[in-house]
Amino acid sequence: MPLQATRATPGESRQDAILDAAERVFAASGYQGAAMRAIAGEAGVAQGLIHYHFKTKEKLFEAMVARRSNQINARRAALVAGLFEHGTPRLEAIVEALFRPTIETGLDLARDGGAFARILVAFANSADPRDQKLIETHYDPIAQTFIAALMRVEPGLSRSDAVWAYMFAIGVGMTMMAKTGRPKRLSGGVCDDGDVEAMLDRIVPFICGGVRALVEG
Repeated sequence: MPLQATRATPGESRQDAILDAAERVFAASGYQGAAMRAIAGEAGVAQGLIHYHFKTKEKLFEAMVARRSNQINARRAALVAGLFEHGTPRLEAIVEALFRPTIETGLDLARDGGAFARILVAFANSADPRDQKLIETHYDPIAQTFIAALMRVEPGLSRSDAVWAYMFAIGVGMTMMAKTGRPKRLSGGVCDDGDVEAMLDRIVPFICGGVRALVEG
């Protein structure tokens, strides 16, 4: 599918327009294949403006990742902190706080092609040191928050099992962040991966069952 230029709209900064365009180009071409010239054309700006704001392709990629990651993880952090303000919440509430921002953001972005969801899945599963450094910087802190929360609400859960539980849960989350339509195809139209509540109604007990099985085991 050909890319379409995205120019800044009223109220949107040129930097945001560049980052939006970068998402589309990186998703379509990969990091190595993405060219600054193509991103400039997609954003409708001079290539020199991208170099002025972001200096290099690597710094542009990191800024693009940071923008969406901070949006998702700030909401996750606020949700999980709020849950502990009035005592110890149930495991189900922790798991929903982990998944809801990811799924809702993924569906919001799907309206524009779901570029960031595809990028996130790609670099989160990459062994490239650059990609792993981005995960360490932008996702490890919130991961530690949720690992600690899992252990607080399930005292019998060891740290090693809490880490594995988090990793398995995130694998599910990244799969469902990208709206592909495959559940609807496999179910003959019954399952809709565009329905946030329907997905959460199933993901939450699924993950909680796995966590509790580790405690019982």
